Amino acid sequence: MRFDHGPQHNVTQAVIYCRVSSKAQVKRGDGLRSQETRCREYARYRGYIVKDVFKDDLTGRRADRPGLMSMLAFLRSDRRNPHVVIVDDLSRFARNVRVHFDLRHAIADAGGILESPSVELRDDADGELHEYILASVSQHQSRKNAEQTINRLQARIMNGYYTHSRPPLGYRYKKVPDSGHVLVRNEPLATIAQEALEGFASGKFDTQVEVKRFLESQPAWPKDLPDGQIRQQRVYEMLKRVTYAGYVEAPKWGITLRKGHHEGLISLQTYERIQDRLNGGTRVPARKNLSLDFPLRGFVACADCGKPLTACWSTSRTKKKHPYYLCFGRTCPSRRKSIPRDKLEGDFEALFKSLRPTRKLVTMVSEMFRKAWDMRHAHFEAMQALARRELASLESQIEQLVDRMAETKSSTAFSAFERRLEKLEHNKLIAAERLAGNVETHRPFDEMFELALAFLSNPWKLWASERLEDKRTALKLAFQGRLEYHREDGVRTAKTTLPFNILGGLQMPNFEMARRTR
Repeated sequence: MRFDHGPQHNVTQAVIYCRVSSKAQVKRGDGLRSQETRCREYARYRGYIVKDVFKDDLTGRRADRPGLMSMLAFLRSDRRNPHVVIVDDLSRFARNVRVHFDLRHAIADAGGILESPSVELRDDADGELHEYILASVSQHQSRKNAEQTINRLQARIMNGYYTHSRPPLGYRYKKVPDSGHVLVRNEPLATIAQEALEGFASGKFDTQVEVKRFLESQPAWPKDLPDGQIRQQRVYEMLKRVTYAGYVEAPKWGITLRKGHHEGLISLQTYERIQDRLNGGTRVPARKNLSLDFPLRGFVACADCGKPLTACWSTSRTKKKHPYYLCFGRTCPSRRKSIPRDKLEGDFEALFKSLRPTRKLVTMVSEMFRKAWDMRHAHFEAMQALARRELASLESQIEQLVDRMAETKSSTAFSAFERRLEKLEHNKLIAAERLAGNVETHRPFDEMFELALAFLSNPWKLWASERLEDKRTALKLAFQGRLEYHREDGVRTAKTTLPFNILGGLQMPNFEMARRTR
Protein backbone atom coordinates (compact mmCIF):
# COMPACT_ATOMS: atom_id res chain seq x y z
CA MET A 1 0.00 0.00 0.00
CA ARG A 2 1.46 3.40 -1.01
CA PHE A 3 0.44 6.93 -0.09
CA ASP A 4 1.99 10.34 -0.77
CA HIS A 5 3.41 11.62 2.51
CA GLY A 6 5.48 14.40 3.94
CA PRO A 7 6.47 17.80 2.57
CA GLN A 8 8.15 16.42 -0.56
CA HIS A 9 5.18 17.56 -2.71
CA ASN A 10 4.40 20.98 -4.13
CA VAL A 11 0.84 21.21 -2.76
CA THR A 12 0.13 24.56 -1.11
CA GLN A 13 -3.59 24.30 -0.30
CA ALA A 14 -4.95 22.50 2.77
CA VAL A 15 -8.10 21.59 4.67
CA ILE A 16 -8.34 20.82 8.36
CA TYR A 17 -10.33 17.97 9.92
CA CYS A 18 -11.23 18.03 13.64
CA ARG A 19 -13.26 15.51 15.65
CA VAL A 20 -14.55 14.94 19.18
CA SER A 21 -16.55 11.92 20.31
CA SER A 22 -19.86 13.52 21.31
CA LYS A 23 -21.94 16.70 21.35
CA ALA A 24 -21.38 16.86 25.12
CA GLN A 25 -17.64 17.26 24.53
CA VAL A 26 -18.37 20.15 22.19
CA LYS A 27 -20.26 21.93 24.99
CA ARG A 28 -17.99 21.00 27.91
CA GLY A 29 -14.55 21.43 26.46
CA ASP A 30 -12.53 23.29 23.89
CA GLY A 31 -11.34 20.21 21.96
CA LEU A 32 -12.40 21.27 18.49
CA ARG A 33 -10.97 24.75 18.83
CA SER A 34 -7.64 23.54 20.22
CA GLN A 35 -7.34 20.97 17.40
CA GLU A 36 -8.06 23.63 14.80
CA THR A 37 -5.52 26.03 16.37
CA ARG A 38 -2.78 23.40 16.33
CA CYS A 39 -3.54 22.42 12.72
CA ARG A 40 -3.52 26.05 11.58
CA GLU A 41 -0.17 26.56 13.27
CA TYR A 42 1.16 23.51 11.40
CA ALA A 43 -0.24 24.85 8.11
CA ARG A 44 1.42 28.24 8.71
CA TYR A 45 4.73 26.51 9.44
CA ARG A 46 4.49 24.46 6.20
CA GLY A 47 3.29 27.39 4.16
CA TYR A 48 -0.14 25.94 3.39
CA ILE A 49 -3.22 28.04 2.68
CA VAL A 50 -6.19 26.67 4.69
CA LYS A 51 -9.23 26.63 2.41
CA ASP A 52 -11.78 25.11 4.80
CA VAL A 53 -12.28 23.37 8.17
CA PHE A 54 -14.48 20.27 8.64
CA LYS A 55 -15.68 19.07 12.03
CA ASP A 56 -17.50 16.08 13.54
CA ASP A 57 -18.83 15.18 16.99
CA LEU A 58 -19.13 11.41 16.46
CA THR A 59 -17.15 8.33 17.36
CA GLY A 60 -14.05 7.63 15.32
CA ARG A 61 -15.16 4.03 14.76
CA ARG A 62 -17.61 5.27 12.10
CA ALA A 63 -16.60 6.12 8.55
CA ASP A 64 -19.87 7.85 7.56
CA ARG A 65 -19.32 11.03 9.57
CA PRO A 66 -21.05 14.09 8.04
CA GLY A 67 -18.02 16.36 8.36
CA LEU A 68 -15.73 13.72 6.87
CA MET A 69 -18.11 13.08 3.97
CA SER A 70 -18.30 16.82 3.28
CA MET A 71 -14.48 17.01 3.26
CA LEU A 72 -14.18 14.15 0.75
CA ALA A 73 -16.83 15.80 -1.46
CA PHE A 74 -14.84 19.05 -1.31
CA LEU A 75 -11.62 17.26 -2.32
CA ARG A 76 -13.34 15.51 -5.25
CA SER A 77 -14.88 18.76 -6.47
CA ASP A 78 -11.43 20.34 -6.85
CA ARG A 79 -9.36 17.30 -7.81
CA ARG A 80 -7.19 19.38 -10.20
CA ASN A 81 -5.82 21.28 -7.18
CA PRO A 82 -4.76 18.65 -4.61
CA HIS A 83 -5.10 19.55 -0.95
CA VAL A 84 -3.26 18.48 2.16
CA VAL A 85 -5.63 17.09 4.82
CA ILE A 86 -4.34 18.08 8.26
CA VAL A 87 -5.47 16.21 11.39
CA ASP A 88 -4.19 17.03 14.86
CA ASP A 89 -3.64 13.35 15.70
CA LEU A 90 -4.37 10.04 13.98
CA SER A 91 -6.78 9.16 16.83
CA ARG A 92 -8.89 12.17 15.72
CA PHE A 93 -8.92 10.74 12.19
CA ALA A 94 -10.15 7.21 13.04
CA ARG A 95 -10.44 4.82 15.98
CA ASN A 96 -10.55 1.63 13.96
CA VAL A 97 -7.80 0.09 11.82
CA ARG A 98 -10.09 -0.84 8.92
CA VAL A 99 -11.84 2.56 8.99
CA HIS A 100 -8.46 4.31 9.14
CA PHE A 101 -7.10 2.75 5.96
CA ASP A 102 -10.45 2.89 4.14
CA LEU A 103 -10.46 6.63 4.74
CA ARG A 104 -6.79 6.92 3.74
CA HIS A 105 -7.67 5.31 0.40
CA ALA A 106 -10.71 7.58 0.00
CA ILE A 107 -8.58 10.71 0.62
CA ALA A 108 -5.90 9.51 -1.80
CA ASP A 109 -8.53 8.72 -4.47
CA ALA A 110 -9.94 12.23 -4.03
CA GLY A 111 -6.49 13.73 -4.58
CA GLY A 112 -5.77 14.50 -0.92
CA ILE A 113 -2.60 13.99 1.11
CA LEU A 114 -2.90 13.21 4.84
CA GLU A 115 -0.54 14.97 7.25
CA SER A 116 -0.41 15.50 11.00
CA PRO A 117 1.65 17.73 13.29
CA SER A 118 1.83 14.80 15.75
CA VAL A 119 3.51 12.23 13.50
CA GLU A 120 5.40 12.15 10.23
CA LEU A 121 3.72 9.86 7.71
CA ARG A 122 6.42 8.41 5.45
CA ASP A 123 5.97 6.45 2.24
CA ASP A 124 8.27 3.50 3.06
CA ALA A 125 8.07 0.12 4.80
CA ASP A 126 8.97 1.52 8.24
CA GLY A 127 6.50 4.37 7.84
CA GLU A 128 3.75 1.96 6.81
CA LEU A 129 4.44 -0.27 9.86
CA HIS A 130 4.50 2.75 12.12
CA GLU A 131 1.12 3.90 10.79
CA TYR A 132 -0.35 0.42 11.30
CA ILE A 133 0.88 0.42 14.89
CA LEU A 134 -0.55 3.89 15.59
CA ALA A 135 -3.93 2.93 14.08
CA SER A 136 -3.97 -0.30 16.13
CA VAL A 137 -3.11 1.58 19.32
CA SER A 138 -5.89 4.08 18.60
CA GLN A 139 -8.38 1.23 18.10
CA HIS A 140 -7.22 -0.44 21.33
CA GLN A 141 -7.62 2.80 23.28
CA SER A 142 -11.10 3.29 21.87
CA ARG A 143 -12.24 -0.19 22.85
CA LYS A 144 -10.56 0.10 26.26
CA ASN A 145 -12.27 3.43 26.91
CA ALA A 146 -15.62 1.92 25.92
CA GLU A 147 -15.07 -1.04 28.25
CA GLN A 148 -14.09 1.22 31.14
CA THR A 149 -17.10 3.45 30.52
CA ILE A 150 -19.44 0.44 30.53
CA ASN A 151 -17.82 -0.90 33.69
CA ARG A 152 -18.30 2.44 35.44
CA LEU A 153 -21.91 2.65 34.28
CA GLN A 154 -22.63 -0.90 35.45
CA ALA A 155 -21.11 -0.21 38.87
CA ARG A 156 -23.10 3.00 39.21
CA ILE A 157 -26.39 1.30 38.28
CA MET A 158 -25.62 -1.53 40.72
CA ASN A 159 -25.25 1.16 43.39
CA GLY A 160 -28.70 2.54 42.55
CA TYR A 161 -27.93 5.49 40.27
CA TYR A 162 -29.60 6.40 36.98
CA THR A 163 -26.87 6.73 34.35
CA HIS A 164 -28.39 7.83 31.04
CA SER A 165 -27.13 11.16 29.76
CA ARG A 166 -30.67 12.50 29.32
CA PRO A 167 -32.95 12.29 32.38
CA PRO A 168 -36.57 11.13 31.98
CA LEU A 169 -39.17 13.87 31.59
CA GLY A 170 -40.09 15.02 35.09
CA TYR A 171 -36.52 14.79 36.37
CA ARG A 172 -33.31 16.76 36.09
CA TYR A 173 -29.77 16.06 37.24
CA LYS A 174 -28.37 17.73 40.35
CA LYS A 175 -24.75 17.50 41.47
CA VAL A 176 -24.65 15.97 44.95
CA PRO A 177 -21.41 15.81 47.01
CA ASP A 178 -19.90 12.30 47.10
CA SER A 179 -22.70 11.00 44.82
CA GLY A 180 -22.20 12.74 41.51
CA HIS A 181 -25.24 13.63 39.41
CA VAL A 182 -28.50 12.39 40.93
CA LEU A 183 -32.05 12.66 39.56
CA VAL A 184 -34.31 15.18 41.33
CA ARG A 185 -37.85 16.35 40.57
CA ASN A 186 -38.17 18.87 37.79
CA GLU A 187 -41.36 20.88 38.22
CA PRO A 188 -43.89 21.31 36.76
CA LEU A 189 -43.10 18.26 34.60
CA ALA A 190 -42.74 15.99 37.65
CA THR A 191 -46.28 16.73 38.84
CA ILE A 192 -47.69 16.31 35.32
CA ALA A 193 -45.93 12.94 34.89
CA GLN A 194 -47.10 11.82 38.33
CA GLU A 195 -50.72 12.68 37.55
CA ALA A 196 -50.51 10.86 34.22
CA LEU A 197 -48.97 7.70 35.72
CA GLU A 198 -51.27 7.54 38.75
CA GLY A 199 -54.27 8.33 36.56
CA PHE A 200 -53.53 5.36 34.29
CA ALA A 201 -52.88 3.05 37.26
CA SER A 202 -56.15 4.02 38.99
CA GLY A 203 -58.29 3.89 35.85
CA LYS A 204 -58.88 7.64 35.72
CA PHE A 205 -57.40 7.32 32.24
CA ASP A 206 -58.90 4.22 30.67
CA THR A 207 -56.38 3.94 27.87
CA GLN A 208 -52.95 5.10 26.80
CA VAL A 209 -54.73 7.40 24.39
CA GLU A 210 -56.30 9.28 27.29
CA VAL A 211 -52.86 9.61 28.91
CA LYS A 212 -51.57 10.97 25.59
CA ARG A 213 -54.45 13.43 25.36
CA PHE A 214 -53.86 14.59 28.94
CA LEU A 215 -50.16 15.22 28.31
CA GLU A 216 -50.94 17.08 25.09
CA SER A 217 -53.27 19.37 27.05
CA GLN A 218 -50.41 20.45 29.33
CA PRO A 219 -48.60 23.48 27.82
CA ALA A 220 -45.42 22.76 29.79
CA TRP A 221 -45.10 19.16 28.58
CA PRO A 222 -42.73 18.85 25.56
CA LYS A 223 -44.39 17.82 22.29
CA ASP A 224 -42.46 15.78 19.71
CA LEU A 225 -44.68 16.44 16.68
CA PRO A 226 -45.07 19.79 14.92
CA ASP A 227 -48.87 19.82 15.36
CA GLY A 228 -48.56 19.82 19.16
CA GLN A 229 -49.14 16.10 19.55
CA ILE A 230 -47.09 13.37 21.23
CA ARG A 231 -46.13 10.08 19.62
CA GLN A 232 -47.99 7.13 21.13
CA GLN A 233 -44.67 5.30 21.50
CA ARG A 234 -43.46 8.03 23.89
CA VAL A 235 -46.47 7.43 26.13
CA TYR A 236 -45.89 3.67 26.13
CA GLU A 237 -42.20 4.12 26.99
CA MET A 238 -43.15 6.44 29.84
CA LEU A 239 -45.59 3.90 31.30
CA LYS A 240 -42.95 1.16 31.06
CA ARG A 241 -40.16 3.16 32.74
CA VAL A 242 -39.49 1.85 36.25
CA THR A 243 -37.34 4.92 36.96
CA TYR A 244 -40.55 6.80 37.82
CA ALA A 245 -41.07 4.39 40.74
CA GLY A 246 -37.67 5.29 42.21
CA TYR A 247 -35.88 2.14 40.99
CA VAL A 248 -33.17 1.31 38.45
CA GLU A 249 -32.28 -1.77 36.44
CA ALA A 250 -30.26 -2.80 33.38
CA PRO A 251 -31.45 -6.19 32.05
CA LYS A 252 -29.02 -6.11 29.11
CA TRP A 253 -26.14 -6.14 31.63
CA GLY A 254 -27.81 -8.59 34.00
CA ILE A 255 -28.49 -5.91 36.64
CA THR A 256 -31.81 -6.67 38.33
CA LEU A 257 -34.28 -4.20 39.80
CA ARG A 258 -32.98 -2.26 42.81
CA LYS A 259 -33.87 0.84 44.82
CA GLY A 260 -32.52 4.01 43.32
CA HIS A 261 -31.07 7.06 45.04
CA HIS A 262 -33.70 9.31 43.46
CA GLU A 263 -37.22 10.06 44.64
CA GLY A 264 -39.91 8.13 42.82
CA LEU A 265 -42.88 9.99 41.39
CA ILE A 266 -45.04 6.91 42.05
CA SER A 267 -44.78 3.82 44.25
CA LEU A 268 -43.57 0.45 43.00
CA GLN A 269 -47.07 -0.93 43.63
CA THR A 270 -48.50 1.76 41.35
CA TYR A 271 -45.91 0.84 38.73
CA GLU A 272 -46.93 -2.83 38.99
CA ARG A 273 -50.58 -1.88 38.47
CA ILE A 274 -49.57 0.05 35.36
CA GLN A 275 -47.75 -3.01 33.98
CA ASP A 276 -50.77 -5.20 34.73
CA ARG A 277 -52.97 -2.80 32.79
CA LEU A 278 -50.52 -2.67 29.89
CA ASN A 279 -50.36 -6.46 29.76
CA GLY A 280 -54.15 -6.53 29.88
CA GLY A 281 -54.37 -4.85 26.51
CA THR A 282 -55.40 -1.26 27.27
CA ARG A 283 -53.50 0.04 24.27
CA VAL A 284 -56.12 1.10 21.73
CA PRO A 285 -56.19 3.38 18.70
CA ALA A 286 -56.56 7.10 19.38
CA ARG A 287 -59.92 8.83 19.13
CA LYS A 288 -59.30 12.33 17.89
CA ASN A 289 -62.94 13.44 18.17
CA LEU A 290 -63.13 13.71 21.97
CA SER A 291 -63.03 17.34 23.09
CA LEU A 292 -64.63 19.91 25.37
CA ASP A 293 -67.09 20.67 22.54
CA PHE A 294 -68.75 17.30 23.15
CA PRO A 295 -67.66 15.89 26.54
CA LEU A 296 -70.45 13.27 26.51
CA ARG A 297 -69.41 11.77 23.18
CA GLY A 298 -68.97 8.01 23.63
CA PHE A 299 -70.49 8.08 27.13
CA VAL A 300 -74.15 8.56 26.23
CA ALA A 301 -75.84 5.78 24.24
CA CYS A 302 -78.90 5.84 22.01
CA ALA A 303 -81.94 4.50 23.91
CA ASP A 304 -83.33 2.96 20.70
CA CYS A 305 -80.36 0.82 19.67
CA GLY A 306 -77.88 1.04 22.55
CA LYS A 307 -74.98 2.30 20.43
CA PRO A 308 -72.91 5.28 21.60
CA LEU A 309 -74.01 8.64 20.27
CA THR A 310 -71.56 10.58 18.15
CA ALA A 311 -71.51 14.35 17.71
CA CYS A 312 -70.71 17.02 15.16
CA TRP A 313 -71.06 20.66 14.19
CA SER A 314 -73.69 21.37 11.53
CA THR A 315 -73.58 24.50 9.35
CA SER A 316 -76.92 26.14 8.59
CA ARG A 317 -77.88 28.08 5.46
CA THR A 318 -76.83 31.26 7.24
CA LYS A 319 -73.33 29.76 7.69
CA LYS A 320 -73.85 29.53 11.45
CA LYS A 321 -72.58 26.39 13.15
CA HIS A 322 -74.79 24.38 15.51
CA PRO A 323 -73.65 21.49 17.77
CA TYR A 324 -75.59 18.21 17.70
CA TYR A 325 -75.45 14.68 19.11
CA LEU A 326 -76.82 11.92 16.89
CA CYS A 327 -76.95 8.16 16.30
CA PHE A 328 -75.55 6.42 13.22
CA GLY A 329 -76.87 2.90 13.95
CA ARG A 330 -77.82 1.37 10.58
CA THR A 331 -81.10 -0.15 11.77
CA CYS A 332 -81.85 2.43 14.47
CA PRO A 333 -85.20 4.30 14.13
CA SER A 334 -83.38 7.42 15.34
CA ARG A 335 -80.63 7.11 12.72
CA ARG A 336 -79.20 10.53 11.77
CA LYS A 337 -81.90 12.34 13.79
CA SER A 338 -79.96 15.02 15.56
CA ILE A 339 -80.32 16.09 19.18
CA PRO A 340 -79.28 19.67 20.03
CA ARG A 341 -76.28 19.67 22.31
CA ASP A 342 -77.87 22.15 24.72
CA LYS A 343 -80.92 19.90 25.18
CA LEU A 344 -78.98 16.68 25.78
CA GLU A 345 -76.33 18.21 28.03
CA GLY A 346 -78.98 20.27 29.82
CA ASP A 347 -80.92 17.08 30.71
CA PHE A 348 -77.68 15.45 31.78
CA GLU A 349 -76.72 18.41 33.99
CA ALA A 350 -80.09 18.22 35.72
CA LEU A 351 -79.43 14.53 36.40
CA PHE A 352 -75.96 15.30 37.75
CA LYS A 353 -77.30 17.98 40.09
CA SER A 354 -79.92 15.57 41.40
CA LEU A 355 -77.12 13.38 42.78
CA ARG A 356 -76.29 16.01 45.36
CA PRO A 357 -77.18 14.67 48.83
CA THR A 358 -78.37 16.86 51.67
CA ARG A 359 -75.82 18.29 54.06
CA LYS A 360 -77.09 16.16 56.94
CA LEU A 361 -76.66 12.98 54.89
CA VAL A 362 -73.12 13.93 53.93
CA THR A 363 -72.31 14.67 57.58
CA MET A 364 -73.65 11.30 58.67
CA VAL A 365 -71.70 9.44 55.98
CA SER A 366 -68.58 11.42 56.87
CA GLU A 367 -68.86 10.27 60.47
CA MET A 368 -69.30 6.67 59.31
CA PHE A 369 -66.15 6.95 57.20
CA ARG A 370 -64.28 8.51 60.13
CA LYS A 371 -65.18 5.60 62.41
CA ALA A 372 -64.06 3.13 59.75
CA TRP A 373 -60.81 5.06 59.45
CA ASP A 374 -60.30 4.88 63.21
CA MET A 375 -60.84 1.11 63.07
CA ARG A 376 -58.15 0.92 60.42
CA HIS A 377 -55.80 2.65 62.84
CA ALA A 378 -56.56 0.01 65.47
CA HIS A 379 -55.36 -2.72 63.10
CA PHE A 380 -52.29 -0.87 61.96
CA GLU A 381 -49.81 -2.62 64.27
CA ALA A 382 -51.12 -6.03 63.22
CA MET A 383 -50.69 -5.09 59.56
CA GLN A 384 -47.15 -3.91 60.22
CA ALA A 385 -46.27 -7.14 62.00
CA LEU A 386 -47.71 -9.19 59.13
CA ALA A 387 -45.67 -7.19 56.61
CA ARG A 388 -42.51 -7.66 58.67
CA ARG A 389 -43.08 -11.42 58.81
CA GLU A 390 -43.57 -11.55 55.05
CA LEU A 391 -40.35 -9.62 54.52
CA ALA A 392 -38.44 -11.86 56.94
CA SER A 393 -39.76 -14.95 55.15
CA LEU A 394 -38.57 -13.65 51.80
CA GLU A 395 -35.13 -12.82 53.21
CA SER A 396 -34.90 -16.33 54.64
CA GLN A 397 -35.85 -17.89 51.30
CA ILE A 398 -33.26 -15.75 49.54
CA GLU A 399 -30.56 -16.77 52.00
CA GLN A 400 -31.38 -20.48 51.60
CA LEU A 401 -31.42 -20.14 47.81
CA VAL A 402 -28.01 -18.44 47.79
CA ASP A 403 -26.59 -21.32 49.86
CA ARG A 404 -27.98 -23.86 47.41
CA MET A 405 -26.52 -21.90 44.48
CA ALA A 406 -23.09 -21.98 46.12
CA GLU A 407 -23.30 -25.78 46.52
CA THR A 408 -24.70 -26.75 43.13
CA LYS A 409 -22.43 -27.86 40.28
CA SER A 410 -25.11 -28.10 37.63
CA SER A 411 -25.29 -25.14 35.27
CA THR A 412 -28.97 -25.90 34.54
CA ALA A 413 -29.86 -25.90 38.24
CA PHE A 414 -27.82 -22.75 38.79
CA SER A 415 -29.75 -20.95 36.03
CA ALA A 416 -33.05 -22.05 37.57
CA PHE A 417 -31.91 -20.86 41.00
CA GLU A 418 -30.83 -17.55 39.47
CA ARG A 419 -34.28 -16.95 37.96
CA ARG A 420 -35.93 -17.86 41.24
CA LEU A 421 -33.60 -15.53 43.14
CA GLU A 422 -34.44 -12.65 40.83
CA LYS A 423 -38.16 -13.24 41.45
CA LEU A 424 -37.67 -13.34 45.23
CA GLU A 425 -35.59 -10.15 45.17
CA HIS A 426 -38.36 -8.47 43.19
CA ASN A 427 -41.00 -9.62 45.69
CA LYS A 428 -38.77 -8.43 48.53
CA LEU A 429 -38.65 -4.92 47.06
CA ILE A 430 -42.44 -4.85 46.77
CA ALA A 431 -42.86 -6.17 50.33
CA ALA A 432 -40.41 -3.60 51.71
CA GLU A 433 -42.24 -0.80 49.93
CA ARG A 434 -45.59 -2.12 51.18
CA LEU A 435 -44.22 -2.10 54.72
CA ALA A 436 -43.02 1.47 54.34
CA GLY A 437 -46.23 2.46 52.61
CA ASN A 438 -48.38 1.47 55.58
CA VAL A 439 -47.43 4.73 57.26
CA GLU A 440 -50.03 6.34 55.00
CA THR A 441 -52.68 5.15 57.48
CA HIS A 442 -51.29 7.63 60.01
CA ARG A 443 -52.29 10.58 57.85
CA PRO A 444 -55.28 12.58 59.15
CA PHE A 445 -58.73 11.57 58.01
CA ASP A 446 -59.55 15.04 56.67
CA GLU A 447 -56.41 15.04 54.57
CA MET A 448 -57.08 11.62 53.08
CA PHE A 449 -60.80 12.01 52.32
CA GLU A 450 -61.24 15.73 51.76
CA LEU A 451 -61.46 15.45 47.96
CA ALA A 452 -63.64 12.32 48.04
CA LEU A 453 -66.17 13.89 50.42
CA ALA A 454 -66.15 17.11 48.43
CA PHE A 455 -67.07 15.15 45.30
CA LEU A 456 -69.79 13.14 47.05
CA SER A 457 -71.31 16.26 48.55
CA ASN A 458 -71.48 18.03 45.18
CA PRO A 459 -70.39 15.98 42.12
CA TRP A 460 -71.64 18.80 39.90
CA LYS A 461 -68.57 20.92 40.77
CA LEU A 462 -66.17 18.47 39.14
CA TRP A 463 -68.38 18.17 36.06
CA ALA A 464 -68.52 21.99 35.77
CA SER A 465 -64.72 22.13 35.43
CA GLU A 466 -63.21 23.57 32.26
CA ARG A 467 -60.91 20.56 31.90
CA LEU A 468 -62.02 17.61 29.79
CA GLU A 469 -60.14 15.20 32.09
CA ASP A 470 -62.18 16.41 35.09
CA LYS A 471 -65.45 15.99 33.24
CA ARG A 472 -64.58 12.44 32.13
CA THR A 473 -63.45 11.60 35.68
CA ALA A 474 -66.76 12.85 37.11
CA LEU A 475 -68.63 10.58 34.69
CA LYS A 476 -66.63 7.52 35.72
CA LEU A 477 -66.98 8.26 39.44
CA ALA A 478 -70.72 8.86 39.35
CA PHE A 479 -72.16 6.40 36.81
CA GLN A 480 -71.78 2.73 35.96
CA GLY A 481 -71.38 2.34 32.22
CA ARG A 482 -73.07 4.44 29.55
CA LEU A 483 -76.23 6.46 30.10
CA GLU A 484 -79.08 5.88 27.65
CA TYR A 485 -80.75 8.92 26.12
CA HIS A 486 -83.93 9.09 24.08
CA ARG A 487 -84.30 12.08 21.79
CA GLU A 488 -87.90 12.65 22.97
CA ASP A 489 -88.04 11.22 26.50
CA GLY A 490 -84.59 12.34 27.66
CA VAL A 491 -82.28 10.46 30.03
CA ARG A 492 -83.31 6.92 30.95
CA THR A 493 -82.78 5.52 34.47
CA ALA A 494 -79.10 5.92 35.33
CA LYS A 495 -77.00 3.33 37.17
CA THR A 496 -74.93 5.18 39.72
CA THR A 497 -71.72 3.92 41.31
CA LEU A 498 -71.50 2.30 44.74
CA PRO A 499 -70.98 5.46 46.86
CA PHE A 500 -74.11 7.09 45.46
CA ASN A 501 -76.02 3.80 45.75
CA ILE A 502 -75.12 3.75 49.46
CA LEU A 503 -76.18 7.36 49.89
CA GLY A 504 -79.45 6.57 48.17
CA GLY A 505 -79.95 3.54 50.42
CA LEU A 506 -79.57 5.66 53.53
CA GLN A 507 -82.70 7.66 52.81
CA MET A 508 -84.46 8.58 56.03
CA PRO A 509 -87.07 11.22 56.86
CA ASN A 510 -84.34 13.76 57.54
CA PHE A 511 -81.68 12.32 55.21
CA GLU A 512 -82.49 12.16 51.52
CA MET A 513 -81.02 12.86 48.12
CA ALA A 514 -81.86 16.22 46.55
CA ARG A 515 -84.84 16.08 44.23
CA ARG A 516 -84.19 16.24 40.53
CA THR A 517 -85.53 19.33 38.80
CA ARG A 518 -86.53 19.57 35.13
